[in-house]
Amino acid sequence: MSRVCEITGKKAIVGNKVSHSNAKTKRKFNVNLQTKKFYLAEEDKWITIRISTSALKTINKNGVAAVVKKARLEGFLKK
Repeated sequence: MSRVCEITGKKAIVGNKVSHSNAKTKRKFNVNLQTKKFYLAEEDKWITIRISTSALKTINKNGVAAVVKKARLEGFLKK
């Protein structure tokens, strides 16, 4: 399973690991993904999604129904 947020579409980015001697080597910054279950009252069912912690804050602010609806319109989340 790929490390991509199902709500925001965030994925890993590439950067440099910088040592004490300032030597630079490539590394990957992964997304902080969490698996969460949410209850959708409109559909009367539970959904399990892998979301980033920033998407979790968005769900807490706007509500799960609005965020899932927007993600489905943008094509990030399947029905």
